[in-house]
Amino acid sequence: MPTTTSSSAPADGAATQPEEASASAIERGRPSYSWRYGQDRRLEMVRRFVDLDDAAILDVGCGIGTYVRRFRRFSDDVHGIEVEEERVAEASEELPNIVQAYGEDLPYPDDRFDLVFSNEVIEHVDDDRKTAAEMVRVTRPGGTIVAFAPNRLYPFETHGAYFGRRYVFGNIPLVNWLPDPLRDRFAPHVRAYTMRGIERLFAGQPVRLVHHRVIYPGFDNISARHVRAGATLRRALYLAEQTPLHRFGLSHFLVLRVAGA
Repeated sequence: MPTTTSSSAPADGAATQPEEASASAIERGRPSYSWRYGQDRRLEMVRRFVDLDDAAILDVGCGIGTYVRRFRRFSDDVHGIEVEEERVAEASEELPNIVQAYGEDLPYPDDRFDLVFSNEVIEHVDDDRKTAAEMVRVTRPGGTIVAFAPNRLYPFETHGAYFGRRYVFGNIPLVNWLPDPLRDRFAPHVRAYTMRGIERLFAGQPVRLVHHRVIYPGFDNISARHVRAGATLRRALYLAEQTPLHRFGLSHFLVLRVAGA
């Protein structure tokens, strides 16, 4: 099973630098090294539900600080935690408030943040329920938790898979549609969630579900090579997000409001 808090994997078509199939890259994903349409769209989705101006913001699993850097356009009180020492060091070269820590033990007091953000990270942590509880704990009453996480019904496992002892990075078809025992043989290193499954992580917590939709990716790599085809694909599948076909999208987009305000 997954072993620790992760930086965001390139689940939305983000460009990444080449990286060896190390245990770290396999278990914790590979961070986005560029900002493209997919990331911009997700940021705008967050802004529909959260006023970022002067907000206290925490990015859980910030990688090299891709979203932290963008959040700082709205506020100076932006923090990020990341488990990988090398990524913390790289992010800290340009950004303040980057801390090496685990999602299961966030190094902040109760009720510290207006927004706690997690982008394709909770699927990698050792204890996703404890991480969810920690996200709630550090969010202020009336504050918001926004999480993106892999969808079990998406036709591809975007983190790669094991074939025997050999690990293959990339989009592996139909792995997520296998029964649990088979899926866990191909992808023991990462979770994928059903709609009920991701919501159950926050069951019993003092939160209210504000929004939950499954979204399709940015198709940035396709659009970079074939502009018209990429644009057509985006239009078609973003329309599908408004229909029952959204259930087959790439990622859950979950917005929760913490009770008390």
